[in-house]
Amino acid sequence: MRAYFKIVILILLGFVLFLLSFCRAKQLPTYADLVLVNGNLVTMDTANPRAQAIAIKGDKILQVGSNEEIKKLIGGETESIDLGSKTVIPGLIDAHLHFMGLGSARMQLNFVGTASKEEIIDQVAKRVAELQKEEWVTGRGWDQNDWPVKKFPTYKDLDPVSPRNPVTLRRIDGHASWVNSLALKMAGIDEKTPDPPGGKIIRDPSTGKPIGVLIDRAQGLVSSLLPPPTRERQKEMALLAAKECLSLGLTGIHDAGAGKETIDLYRELIDTGGLNFRIYAMIRGPSDFADAYMDEGPEVGYGDNRLTIRSIKISADGALGSRGAALLEPYSDDPGNRGLITFDEERAYKTMVKALRSGFQVCIHAIGDRANRLVLDLYERAFKEVPEAQDHRFRIEHAQILHPDDLPRFAPLGIIASMQPTHATSDMYWAGDRLGTERLAGAYAWKSLLNTGVVIAGGSDAPVEDANPLWGIYAAITRQDHKGWPEGGWYPEQRVSREEALKMFTINAAYTAFEEETKGTLTSGKLADMVVLSDDIMTIPPARILQAKALMTILGGKVVYKTED
Repeated sequence: MRAYFKIVILILLGFVLFLLSFCRAKQLPTYADLVLVNGNLVTMDTANPRAQAIAIKGDKILQVGSNEEIKKLIGGETESIDLGSKTVIPGLIDAHLHFMGLGSARMQLNFVGTASKEEIIDQVAKRVAELQKEEWVTGRGWDQNDWPVKKFPTYKDLDPVSPRNPVTLRRIDGHASWVNSLALKMAGIDEKTPDPPGGKIIRDPSTGKPIGVLIDRAQGLVSSLLPPPTRERQKEMALLAAKECLSLGLTGIHDAGAGKETIDLYRELIDTGGLNFRIYAMIRGPSDFADAYMDEGPEVGYGDNRLTIRSIKISADGALGSRGAALLEPYSDDPGNRGLITFDEERAYKTMVKALRSGFQVCIHAIGDRANRLVLDLYERAFKEVPEAQDHRFRIEHAQILHPDDLPRFAPLGIIASMQPTHATSDMYWAGDRLGTERLAGAYAWKSLLNTGVVIAGGSDAPVEDANPLWGIYAAITRQDHKGWPEGGWYPEQRVSREEALKMFTINAAYTAFEEETKGTLTSGKLADMVVLSDDIMTIPPARILQAKALMTILGGKVVYKTED
């Protein structure tokens, strides 16, 4: 009996000691792993819009506040960074970027900024000299609107410098390709070849023969012949893209169209520690792969919030620059042409309904007013069929040209406009030729949409435009090019405030991906993604925003990019 009481006493004593140690542990202060002090924090958190310092624990924000408050969280193991009054903003998010396309663009001929087709032909000639016979020449970035003669080029321009090498050069928007006669021959394209659904073969009006320019889905007739990149080359593309994005202050992007192979590549790079970046991937659809993924359900936060898959990307039309955007009325500079609808409406509709029932988002590329109206109509029809899906956050990617009657339709339907401000400042030189002045009233209409309560997510569409998000913010607030033209801005009534522009690339982009609880603001408990900038973009003259740079990019509490100077 005495032994029994002895055991009970020992158990009670152990329990008391445990409680004492637990209480003592509870009283120990929580120290940060990293603190940033003496800064100018633009938090985008309406409850605490400005602060001096921030503390990070693990991959989360521990606290945001004054220097005095945050310094209390510095322990013996805490790393401290004095910001020297530099500005800190939430990690920037590009809501529409072609991730592998960006990496690929850095590994092929780049024609962005060229002022004539002769410059491009010279680059092709130099590349041909480095290749063996029959090796492909690829490149991207030409824009006939930047040339002295604003006409499509032809195969005759390329043939003299590439008689034995097939050539395919994508236009800057990715919606047209310029090829030589050898590429046409290899693809079996001649005057008898019909235009494929959703595509157009540009032909000589007098002979009917192809001139060497393929629009939208017609590009596949040649691109399908290209040898696929090796797995190692694909990895290199992804890592090049991530490196560039981080150097620009981007901590995440929405990848606007990925297939199974690409998603498997992302997983592999995340699992091996090679991809320290956040990707919200849109599966290309309609497709069997998209259907299979919707059957399985959303995949959220794979690899410590590095990869999320819960959206489907569909293309409804082409691009304005190549006259493939679908318009309600013909192009002002191409009578009889109303552009191209590039998807099967009923198959796309079935994908919308399935997405609503399986918790997936749908993101549809629509540039012309005809395409935007069609997508709005299909979305509205799908919402009525699946009324229980309330928080769908369906998106229209680009929403570039809108009929005035369709502007007020977005907000009541809960549709997000995923827009790219630099498209306006790139297109403004020739958009009037395509559309005429009357239709420009609904073109790139950011402020009009915001005024109706629409959420706008900001992106770049890189590599179509430069991936620099600060250039996107500049375009949104000025509607001017980098030389300050036109004075006062192009259709200045559509300019937005600096706060509205920054929201597009932070909290709005996070909301657009259902991630507003974890990203988009500098708030306690959210992921510690942030950027230290060289300048305060909220106060400096607008032109200086173009020279502002990311000095340091922090992702999940770790410094993943830092300038060397």
